[in-house]
Amino acid sequence: MYLHEFQAKGLLREYGLPVPDGGVASTASDALRVAKELKGEKWVIKAQVHAGGRGKAGGVKIVQSFSDVYDEATHMLGMKLITHQTGEEGKIVHRILVEKATNIRQEIYLSIMVDRDNEQHILIASAEGGTEIETLAESRPDAIIKEKLSAIKAMGFYQGRKIAKKLGLKGNLLNKFSAVVVKLHQVFMDYDCMLLEINPLVVNSDNEIVCLDAKITVDDNALFRHSKIEEMKDYGEMEPQEVRASIYDLSYVSMEGNIGCMVNGAGLAMATMDIIKSFGGQPANFLDVGGGADENKVREAFRIILTDPNVKVIFVNIFGGIVRCDLIAKGVLKAANEVPSDKHVVLRLDGTNVAEGKKIINEEASASGLNIYAADTMADAAQLAVKLANEPAPDAPARKKGGNK
Repeated sequence: MYLHEFQAKGLLREYGLPVPDGGVASTASDALRVAKELKGEKWVIKAQVHAGGRGKAGGVKIVQSFSDVYDEATHMLGMKLITHQTGEEGKIVHRILVEKATNIRQEIYLSIMVDRDNEQHILIASAEGGTEIETLAESRPDAIIKEKLSAIKAMGFYQGRKIAKKLGLKGNLLNKFSAVVVKLHQVFMDYDCMLLEINPLVVNSDNEIVCLDAKITVDDNALFRHSKIEEMKDYGEMEPQEVRASIYDLSYVSMEGNIGCMVNGAGLAMATMDIIKSFGGQPANFLDVGGGADENKVREAFRIILTDPNVKVIFVNIFGGIVRCDLIAKGVLKAANEVPSDKHVVLRLDGTNVAEGKKIINEEASASGLNIYAADTMADAAQLAVKLANEPAPDAPARKKGGNK
């Protein structure tokens, strides 16, 4: 789950971390009110969308008068912000963050993330903050500093000082920097973060460390421990299918192919997409119905997949463990009644009650004339799904009797 910048800074502020004074606004009048309350001579207006690269796309502006605050807010609110992360569809700006401008003396890049390979956290820093770290890592890898952190113990103050020295900080900035990064790691651990990025972390004209920007990603699987974070979820930033899937506790991610995937288990879902690709096909989505899938979940999963107009085939790949194959088969039959006749369903079942499940499909699908194609192995099913997806669409599709192949 992604947090907006103003939400992330709110968390940091609770830990006593230095962030600029500011406030969020959804209208130009709100933005003007915030600027007047902040006083000062310059303000920064930032679009609040879940995407990086806002500055280059016109989503970050520095203004020097109240009239400019109002005018820039009017322009920014409602605009479609297109960055390298949003693609051409862009993101509509519904909220902006208005902050008092900071006099910057030095910019530093800082992030903490999960290092899955080594089962720990890792802190990444660079003295060249404010830049895209991916580009810098490719062109000048020597400019990147990495520090391994424990995933279960708080970061040591000495580690912060070591990083500060590598960044070229001196004097009392060594302790100030260390105090900030130790608290940032505490935030990271307390909220089960996947990523915490401050770009830039700055030294201001008063020789103080300030978190000028903040990006936080929280592990969705840990939200049951963090009701406060879950309440921050911005459904307006999510794809409609993802919102609908979350209601039924389904994991859905849209992709660009034409083979819809309905699978139980994230590992099996990844394997399913891989095998589709291996046969030359393109998955249209990642959809995990989970181990406790029932008829309602299966039916809703079909409906979500079919909201994508590019889908030509739905590949159902279920391994019955907790969930029984005969129950899945019944759910698929009910859901398949809503599938347009020019689309196909490829079904592969294995596991608990697989014989009963296949019997239900073989008997009832043929009798009802549904376009359900059963396969014994995952490879056979994937190959068939790719073949059907590559067939030209019929001019006048009609429901065929005895569609089970």
